[in-house]
Amino acid sequence: MDAVSIIALSMGAAWASGINLYAAVFMLGYMGTTGHIVLPDELQLLSDPLVMMAAGIMYCIEFFTDKVPGVDTGWDTLHTFIRIPAGAMLAASAVGDVSPAIELTAGLLGGGLAAATHATKAGSRLLINTSPEPFSNWGTSITEDLLVIAGLWTALTHPLWFLAGLLLFVILMIWLLPRLWRVIKTILQHIGSWLGWCEKPVPPSTTPRSQAGETVLIKSEADKTDV
Repeated sequence: MDAVSIIALSMGAAWASGINLYAAVFMLGYMGTTGHIVLPDELQLLSDPLVMMAAGIMYCIEFFTDKVPGVDTGWDTLHTFIRIPAGAMLAASAVGDVSPAIELTAGLLGGGLAAATHATKAGSRLLINTSPEPFSNWGTSITEDLLVIAGLWTALTHPLWFLAGLLLFVILMIWLLPRLWRVIKTILQHIGSWLGWCEKPVPPSTTPRSQAGETVLIKSEADKTDV
């Protein structure tokens, strides 16, 4: 494999792990078993039938769990401690037999990419769960699964196209994550106030207007007193 293909495989594995780790592992193992790609020695383990069976079982569990509003958020929270380390490990292993410095660099970049992708997915699903109907949740979950399969296939067969798409995806994440965080923070504050854990957040525009109104009222009363 040339350098571009190795980079695409490394970052593709990390990116996919942040969305659906088990689909990523099964997809890589399947393509390695069928001869569509030649996996690096460090990733040959993914082609083992036992590993593929475990990944397939966990994918089936996640397939149904990920479509239940509320339960999917709990699943994502738990997998914060699984997807990110696994993404870093897969990214480091995908670069093959190289110097420890390059392997560590790949692991750090892969872990960061997996963390950002996971945060984007978990935050988006939390917002979608505020909708009372389940269809948007189902559609998003299926879209994520298809995105992982299509993305890994592109990374393995058309690495340049994948890297270009990944760059656009990263730019979108940089733009989207702060906005997601602000909305999620507001939602959590409302939930906390409903449970009595904190005060209900006050919209920024409410306080200045109320203060201005009180000032006008005080002045008008003072004018009446003078008269």
